[in-house]
Amino acid sequence: MTLHAITVLGHDRPGIIAETTDKLAGLGLNLEDSTMTLLRGHFAMMLVCEGAAPDAEIEQALAPLTADGSLTVTVREVPTEHVEAGDGTAWVLSVHGADRPGIVSAVAAVVAGAGGNITDLTTRLAGDLYLLVAEVDLPAGADVAAVEGELTRVAADLGVGVSLHPADADEL
Repeated sequence: MTLHAITVLGHDRPGIIAETTDKLAGLGLNLEDSTMTLLRGHFAMMLVCEGAAPDAEIEQALAPLTADGSLTVTVREVPTEHVEAGDGTAWVLSVHGADRPGIVSAVAAVVAGAGGNITDLTTRLAGDLYLLVAEVDLPAGADVAAVEGELTRVAADLGVGVSLHPADADEL
């Protein structure tokens, strides 16, 4: 069995998810991980599927999605990697305030500086209000108070609010 990374990007319309997943299931591919969202009216989907179909066959099956030029599809094989469960802790990071360049890079740098890993990130702009919500894994033994302090300092420099709280299993 092979893992395939598949992206579908373009103008949103009803039925994209149903059509894509139907084609993949028809090839016997198992959908293992996915994320799907709308970004300013544009559809964005990333999937990791496992199955025996080669990339070219998957691309051919998904070609009808791209026929009108409103969507693009990419398929590529990805290596199967064994990922060991970390011994860290899961956190939810929220940032909100006036929109400006550099918010994501500044808070991501704080997380990275603590040895943390951002496992999911969503941002939204509503008028002038910018919202960032991230799932973050901090390593065991991380000084959470120091991370919170640095996030607070960076947020103050950016003129935004920030919060970091433990993730409940049902939040993830």
